[in-house]
Amino acid sequence: MLFNSLHFLLFLPIVVGLYYLLPQKYRWVLIFFASCYFYMVFVPEYILILFLIIIIDYISALTIERVNGRLKLFYLIASLTANIGLLAFFKYFNFFNENLASVFSLFGMEFQSANFNIILPIGLSFHTFQSMSYTIEVYRGKQKAERHLGYFANYVLFFPQMVAGPIERYETLGNSLKSEHKPLYQNFSDGFKLILFGLFIKMAVADNIAPYVNQIYLDPLKYSSSQVLLSVFLFSFQIYADFFGYSTIALGSAKLLGVNIMDNFKTPYLAKSVSEFWTRWHISLSTWFRDYLYIPLGGNRVKIPRWSLNILIVFMISGLWHGASWTFVVWGALHGLVLLIERYFSKLFKFEIKSKWSLLNIFLVIKTFIITSFIWIFFRAENFQKAKDMFKAIAKNHSAPAIDIDVLYALMFSGLIIVFDIFLYNSRFDSKLNTFKTLYRWAFYSLILFCLMALSGTQKFTFIYFQF
Repeated sequence: MLFNSLHFLLFLPIVVGLYYLLPQKYRWVLIFFASCYFYMVFVPEYILILFLIIIIDYISALTIERVNGRLKLFYLIASLTANIGLLAFFKYFNFFNENLASVFSLFGMEFQSANFNIILPIGLSFHTFQSMSYTIEVYRGKQKAERHLGYFANYVLFFPQMVAGPIERYETLGNSLKSEHKPLYQNFSDGFKLILFGLFIKMAVADNIAPYVNQIYLDPLKYSSSQVLLSVFLFSFQIYADFFGYSTIALGSAKLLGVNIMDNFKTPYLAKSVSEFWTRWHISLSTWFRDYLYIPLGGNRVKIPRWSLNILIVFMISGLWHGASWTFVVWGALHGLVLLIERYFSKLFKFEIKSKWSLLNIFLVIKTFIITSFIWIFFRAENFQKAKDMFKAIAKNHSAPAIDIDVLYALMFSGLIIVFDIFLYNSRFDSKLNTFKTLYRWAFYSLILFCLMALSGTQKFTFIYFQF
């Protein structure tokens, strides 16, 4: 079910209303069936894959808690293997097959690759990572294994964040879903604020930028360097608005039920370095890789060559997590490489910046935005040839830019993203608006609602991160 659909706008109030009418002991049943229905609107049979993940990790966690010694590690490895195996089959089977065939061909041998027409279950990467974090925490002794299968199922399935995150830990989301929540005015007020703002960011901003970006990436060599360059920067705003919009609606939907989930974005394009960017962008994924891959590899406690290798491994695997293509791996590797270069220069040139908006800070923000925008080319391009065509068009197709209505709309809404980010710097939309007087708040709501209705894109696009 899409957040930006009439279906969801009917579904959500019914679920919230029933949630508060039911006694506490039956609410988990409502959340379970509501979450199953929400997911089954996409491809019904794929709910069975999620049920399999739930059963495997539920039993594994109980067993890990009960046994000692090497058996604990054995059951953890079994659980992780099952999760990663499912993800590998649905997301990477054809990718590995094609690459294996290429390796064989280098040695003059033929490999009969059996490619399957597999449709990736929506949000499978998010489900597996969230569920794996639970079994790892139980293994580490930081989390008690959940005895109630229904509560654990709701942790994996919780509909506001089940498709594209944030990737939550059981100690926060799982325990919150078990708690009794009362229908508080503040939760409803904040929840509706966030949903309204999230819909605006997705439907009025991201969906108005998408047509121009899609048109350029379809055949970049047909366009001037200025048009292609503009699409590179506009995609940065599109993917941010798209994913930030989803995450904000998820926050608001959970808030209506009294459940708090983590902020996944904190004005990432105001970061002064790529390192800072990753503390502000897709925070739940960044912290997952930090806790379950980077630190176990040795983190920054090792010598510089090993630390550099750790950084590159983490970013390359992060890239592969996003998609079964070498373009995603390159996208991740470039982020890791730039981070290493920044760390090297930061040790050479140490200085203190006192003013938040000093000229140097503004320069660093612009520098980081430009770097991340060019790296996004590998994320957005369908393959290396399309990425190559983008760079080729930027370098060679010099001519005057063509300004049309799509460009004007895209530029206008990109400017709005910048304004909102500065407005919300290190804050959140609901918290920021709660500091305003009532008259100003309602004026703001009215303006956003009007823009949402009047300026929403004529085409409806699914959320970009649904494919992961």
